[in-house]
Amino acid sequence: MQKLFAYGTLQDKDVQEDLFGRILQGTPETLIGYELNEIQIEEEFGIVHYPIIMETENSDDTIDGIVYEVTVNELRQADLYEGKHYKRVEVQLQSNQKAWAYSAAI
Repeated sequence: MQKLFAYGTLQDKDVQEDLFGRILQGTPETLIGYELNEIQIEEEFGIVHYPIIMETENSDDTIDGIVYEVTVNELRQADLYEGKHYKRVEVQLQSNQKAWAYSAAI
């Protein structure tokens, strides 16, 4: 199993059901050294604002989210869902666990 830190739409039960075919069970967690920003993505119905994490390397910057255990296949599904504006990066959480998270693809 892989660990996935979610801070945005991947926490939504409807998104999880559509994407993974199940509701994920997660644990609250904190990401340190990142700040939450917004990205604008053009969708078929207009510009939509989505959250995105940016590394700051400042330990005072934190983001609350949930860490889930997912399969490798589910992680690939999440990659497709996040699309070209996000990249999967390995992050260290407050609990010293390592997990995957989606950051800006720039």
